Amino acid sequence: MVGLVQGVGYRYFVLTEASRLGVTGWVANASDGSVRLIAEGPSSSLERLARHLTVGPQGAEIRDVELRWLVATGAFDAFIVRSGSHPGD
Repeated sequence: MVGLVQGVGYRYFVLTEASRLGVTGWVANASDGSVRLIAEGPSSSLERLARHLTVGPQGAEIRDVELRWLVATGAFDAFIVRSGSHPGD
């Protein structure tokens, strides 16, 4: 997922929703101001998370959400917030 959001706690919103749904992976701010995330889990949970991403937390204005469905790697034990300087996966 890639999207543009600023100053509304979006990463922690994603962390809460992903954890509640039993999804693993990460979310981080990118240097261009967008938000990136990688999520793995049951397809029903990922679909629910995708719906939440388009709404966001109270006060969020979501302009665009780009989803890419890839094969899971099984590389994640939990869902975490990464620093924006993390190179990603």
